[in-house]
Amino acid sequence: MYDLKITGGTIVDGTGKPGYRGDVGIATGRIVALGQADVTAHQTIDAAGRVVCPGFIDIHTHYDFQLFWDPMLSISSWHGVTTVVIGNCGFGIAPTRPEHRDLMTATMENVEGMDVRALREGMGEEWPFETFPELLEAIEQLGVAVNVGVLIGHSPVRLYVMGTDSVERAATAEEVGRMEAIVSEGLDAGAIGFATSKTGMHVGFQGRPVPSRLAELDEIRALAGVLGRADRGIMMAAIGRGLFFKEFAMIAEETGRPICWAALLAGMKGPGSHRSMLERTKAQQAEGLAIYPQVMGRPIKFDMNMAEPFLMESLESFKAVAAADREGKKLFYADPAFRAELNAEIGPHGMPPYGTPWQDSAISYCPSAAALEGRTLRDVAREQSRDPLDLMLDLALESDLKARFRLPVVNTDENEVRELITDPATVLGLSDAGAHASQLCDACFATDMLGRWVREKRALTLEDAVRIMTSRPADLYGLVDRGRLAEGACADVVVFDPATVACGEPRRVTDFPAGAERLVVDAYGIDTVICNGAIIRRDGEDALGTGDARPGQVLRSGHPNPPVPR
Repeated sequence: MYDLKITGGTIVDGTGKPGYRGDVGIATGRIVALGQADVTAHQTIDAAGRVVCPGFIDIHTHYDFQLFWDPMLSISSWHGVTTVVIGNCGFGIAPTRPEHRDLMTATMENVEGMDVRALREGMGEEWPFETFPELLEAIEQLGVAVNVGVLIGHSPVRLYVMGTDSVERAATAEEVGRMEAIVSEGLDAGAIGFATSKTGMHVGFQGRPVPSRLAELDEIRALAGVLGRADRGIMMAAIGRGLFFKEFAMIAEETGRPICWAALLAGMKGPGSHRSMLERTKAQQAEGLAIYPQVMGRPIKFDMNMAEPFLMESLESFKAVAAADREGKKLFYADPAFRAELNAEIGPHGMPPYGTPWQDSAISYCPSAAALEGRTLRDVAREQSRDPLDLMLDLALESDLKARFRLPVVNTDENEVRELITDPATVLGLSDAGAHASQLCDACFATDMLGRWVREKRALTLEDAVRIMTSRPADLYGLVDRGRLAEGACADVVVFDPATVACGEPRRVTDFPAGAERLVVDAYGIDTVICNGAIIRRDGEDALGTGDARPGQVLRSGHPNPPVPR
């Protein structure tokens, strides 16, 4: 007898093959029948008029902290995601010594826009782990609603070995050796890979670069070399000076392991700039190097306030600002000399490094001048005969830094985005789910892809869109028995209405610990979300009660845990 049967839906199996009408039978967390499922079941879902496909996989999240107070991993599970990868950009949270916990939370506050009050209250005084193996055990003991693959992060490893020197200098050979041992231990415990960052915008505690940015190339090569010697795992990297095409080629050749980098976005270096990077990517892949850029199907817009000016922290004029507290930031913003320096650096045409047209930012929230909400800085400044930068900083100061500005950063040209998401050389990623929670929300990437790019714009077939969100990332990241509907595969399944599937507009809520706020986006057309054979969402509501077991697994080395014999 099946535990669960899904009948009469259109099966889109994740391989890219045409969909077909059929049933799905599920027992003991696995798919045991596909197409025809004649055995009776304890529970049956009528999927007539619906699509039945594998659960979506999000390879770029930052739920490392959030999963400890939100084991449903909202809002990803709302949108049909059944597997997430954490530890991206080298910002994992283990290993972390007890004396470094405040530094770790301060780093995540700065670099990933997380509210430090929420982190402290959500984690409590005593974290249930110190080492990376203990982290995996803690997640398993907690229980989560969806599957979690964990990358071991360069920055916590560096901080663990070097302390605060990790943000000051290069490592010694002895220190690199200790880091290699920790990465090796993490890989043996079940890490699915190693992650690092050299991105200039990644600024951590006290306005200092995150630890990985101080690493020399030989250090990164040594840590990536652990993957090569073990012959497993992926390297994930956030690009920056000294870590891009040339260095990726060297590391891929030395290790024989795949590399996935963040991110290739439309408009990064001006209109059409993505094409030269795509061509270079294809040339590397033609040489047999498994190097894949992450792309995103949504425009990247930050809802930023000047208390957490993430997009500006890589600017030269912001170095001192990044290290200042809230009151210190206000002094800078009121200073005419600082304003002149900042205006000279960001210029009238675009803010580095992406040439962001910051004057087109919408005033999304302004308690001191609510009538201006929804209007752009450019239009209001023109109307009031003011400089747009003066307007932005004045509104920030008048509102005690609470005013928010929605900045269009990259991926704003839909024709260029279409080229990126449809190119076989790329992989869909960069939702950043769990990060910048009060500034952006792209955890809805799957429903956006199905509603906008499949149904409305017809840029992708339904089968191709499902493939790039399921089997494509599963294969690249070595996630065994995920990403496909097939007999014997893990029963991660989504049932959705192709006529209505979509995502809503961001809305602000205050449901995090300590009353911290975040943006959320509602999902439409998602009927049922199933993880390892258990229904976790039904008709837009969580289906797990307080005392129910959570079916998600820590995918140690990408494998189901515990493995089920075929």
